Amino acid sequence: MIFRLFPFLKWARPTRRQSRADAIAGITVGLVLVPQALAYAQLAGMPPVTGLYAALLPGIVGALFGSSSMLAVGPVALTSLLTFAALQPMAEAGSPEWVVMAIWLALYSGLMQFLMGAFRMGILANLISNAVVQGFVNAAAVIIIVSQIPSLLGFDTGAGENWLSTIWQEWQHAPWRLIATAGFGLGGVAALLLLGKLTARLPAVMVVTLIGIAGSYLLGFGDLGGSVIGPVGSGLPHPSLPLTLSVDQHLALLLPAAIIALISFTEAMSSCRTMSRITGEPWDRNQELIGQGLAKMASGFSGAFPVSGSFSRTALNAYSGAKTARASLIASLVVLISLFGFTELLYHLPTAILAAIIIVPVTRLIDVRSLTRLSRENPKDGVVALVTLVVTLVTVPNLYWGILAGMAASLLAFLHHHAMPRIIELGVHESGGFRDRHLYQLPPIAEGVLGVRMDASLTYLTAPVLERSIRKRVDADPNLRTVLISASSLNQVDSTGLDTLQDIWSFLDARGITLYLSGPKLPLREALSRTGLAQLIKEENIFATDAKAIEALT
Repeated sequence: MIFRLFPFLKWARPTRRQSRADAIAGITVGLVLVPQALAYAQLAGMPPVTGLYAALLPGIVGALFGSSSMLAVGPVALTSLLTFAALQPMAEAGSPEWVVMAIWLALYSGLMQFLMGAFRMGILANLISNAVVQGFVNAAAVIIIVSQIPSLLGFDTGAGENWLSTIWQEWQHAPWRLIATAGFGLGGVAALLLLGKLTARLPAVMVVTLIGIAGSYLLGFGDLGGSVIGPVGSGLPHPSLPLTLSVDQHLALLLPAAIIALISFTEAMSSCRTMSRITGEPWDRNQELIGQGLAKMASGFSGAFPVSGSFSRTALNAYSGAKTARASLIASLVVLISLFGFTELLYHLPTAILAAIIIVPVTRLIDVRSLTRLSRENPKDGVVALVTLVVTLVTVPNLYWGILAGMAASLLAFLHHHAMPRIIELGVHESGGFRDRHLYQLPPIAEGVLGVRMDASLTYLTAPVLERSIRKRVDADPNLRTVLISASSLNQVDSTGLDTLQDIWSFLDARGITLYLSGPKLPLREALSRTGLAQLIKEENIFATDAKAIEALT
């Protein structure tokens, strides 16, 4: 019990080699984390320093209480976008009210994840299928990129404004500012792509950030009216719990918090699974939920916004040679150092560089090939992904409608699949067992004998389909005297299934046809005995195996 409450107590004492590897990996990830934290704060509509706060304590808490030693916890693009989308209808970005609502959003989503993990309800994360996640992530990536283009190219735009006319106005008013901003933005994108191809070990994000700061300072970019990040606070966050929101505002945050809790954990689970396959390290879904939940709550108490596990920084962590979760602690130490003495250096950082830092990694989230493969392998999943993608794009900024539409489409696909079970007519194969007689071109089991098998449980969804199928076959063949239901595939049965089975028996008995069952599993056996159906059908007509049925009826 003590290890579940404090999993970090299980950490083994590191060797000198492990400590050195963790230090190198932690510093590498930390150098990437600092500028990314500022960028994702911008994406979430939050003050820059809150990005650093979201990278400090949450990274430590996630490492101490999570189950995956490689997972890097902190601000990420997808959760930042969900935060912005949730708050945009309620407040003005960057305002004190916006910040307070972001804090509560982090607290609520973190509490939800913590309770899910504490009560071992991690299976709830499966409510969002892979098809929904793929559709939503692709749509979210497009939304993120589009939202950052104005900052990347250096023009301001409001709702409903035409970009081309806005760019033309900016060009007439201040052409050099537009050229310089676009130079920083597009140059940042090109540099990040180039450095990423040359070497994965180099913290390209930090290199581009430093070049951007130097270029901005030397050109006097901010003095010319260029958009720079400006003053960034320093020092430790001051834990607080603002109590300025109304009850209606708190209630309005609950649905977005639930969406963030589910989506962000799905994103973190993907990273955990990938790292587990690479390192062979086991991980626990419920423990990771606890760690992720506590990390979000730590971010909220720090005055920041919801965080999650970062796939890109987790991959960098592993590639840089991290051996234990201590690498994440060192990355947080880099953030802490930056808060004490280096935030003044960030003043001249162009926001176009932050836009580039957001856009480049997000482009990797657009995966048309996976969507195409998904549609080819399972057309229903392809439709679910497409519905999620389209609804997410159409309902901007209310992104949760895309998730809800995807979940609804998944449920409909699930119900359709289970409400249309495969029912086959049986014949005796040369191997001695039952097979689909039409597929294998087999004769009936015997003259006057109909054998059927439904490849699904006998429930309220499937039982009516089985009854219709048997009635149709019986009506088509007046010479039938025996109907055998191979029950080996009926794993579960409900009250509707039992009632339907009795209706089938009554229908057949009225026509002088005997009903047989073969291979019923324990749940069905117990239900037949409990309801008296076993006596109605007669015990001698219930065969323990298909082989016994073949022996008796042929």
